[in-house]
Amino acid sequence: MKEQPQKARIPIASTCILATLAAAILAAASARAQTITTFNASGAGTAATQGTVPTAINTAGTIAGYYNDSDNVHHGFERSATSGIITEFEAPGSGTEAKEGTRPYAINSAGTVAGAYHDSSGVWHGFVRTSSGAITEFTAPGAGTGDGQGTFAFGINTAGTIAGTYTDSSSVAHGFVRTSSGAITEFNAPAGTAPNQGTAGIAINTAGAIAGYYVDSSNVAHGFVRSASGAITEFNVPGAGTQAGQGTGGDIENTLNFEIGINTAGTIAGFYVDASYIYHGFERTSKGAFTEFSAAGAGTGTYEGTIAATLNTSGEIAGDYVDKEGVIHGFERSATGAITEFNVTGAGTEAGQGTFATGINTAGTITGTYSDSSSVLHGYVRTN
Repeated sequence: MKEQPQKARIPIASTCILATLAAAILAAASARAQTITTFNASGAGTAATQGTVPTAINTAGTIAGYYNDSDNVHHGFERSATSGIITEFEAPGSGTEAKEGTRPYAINSAGTVAGAYHDSSGVWHGFVRTSSGAITEFTAPGAGTGDGQGTFAFGINTAGTIAGTYTDSSSVAHGFVRTSSGAITEFNAPAGTAPNQGTAGIAINTAGAIAGYYVDSSNVAHGFVRSASGAITEFNVPGAGTQAGQGTGGDIENTLNFEIGINTAGTIAGFYVDASYIYHGFERTSKGAFTEFSAAGAGTGTYEGTIAATLNTSGEIAGDYVDKEGVIHGFERSATGAITEFNVTGAGTEAGQGTFATGINTAGTITGTYSDSSSVLHGYVRTN
């Protein structure tokens, strides 16, 4: 807690001067409190749902993400923290038709990027790209080869170990961990075995612990953490609903849902859906203690509320919330629980538009995307 100054008597005549000075100082501090820089990949399309989508940021401030071009093909990119220069890249097997292409999802402190690409047959494959640009493609042994099936790399730690998910030939999801040398180990929580059920490995910390969620046979989501040794601990936030489409974590049917994070201390941040289908953020310590939270402006209707996406080593959480009009706003939650909401200038104000936060690094720098009034997507980086 900040140390409080000693109380002092202040002459009444000086009060107005001090108040004016204090207001000016606070205004200046507020102006410095956040700087938001927007950016676009050069090849990004300019129609609705096209544009630039940052997905992750590392300790140096390098951003990884993808963009959708005018033909709705995905392309990977990396943005330098120092120069702002954007380098575009493709996984060699990427398809070149609409909804195909390359999607990075994670970047580690060495600048190694992990993600997935969609080939010309509609199948997903994992990839890892070094900071020098060398790309290695991989496929989990049990991955399906049908349209929309395959391998997704969602998280990468400092050692280059990757956490991810693959869907089999029956569209059931399974978690996996891949070492930097390429060895892949599959794992499963006690999940359902029907299509769009199963286990999703999402984020991985420096110790090799993986956070994710699974969907059971009743289509209810549950969180889990898997230790580096392979032990899986399941968990449910106390306020989570128990009906289909509710619960803790995400949605297997939306294969690209990866909004859960774990930091070096083993603290997990994510969201849950309550019995009224409202979203709420949560934080879970390594000892299993939960803190639930909601942004002040979050709506309380169906599919409104607060979604925590990720967190950093200090316990600061980044995410977004949906207000009662269906507009999205970004937020940052401090380690002490204070929530600061923010919007990128130029973000749209209609339902489904607004500011989305997808990554936060150790310095508290946040990256994400915003959707403008034409529903075109743009990247941004918000520094403290």
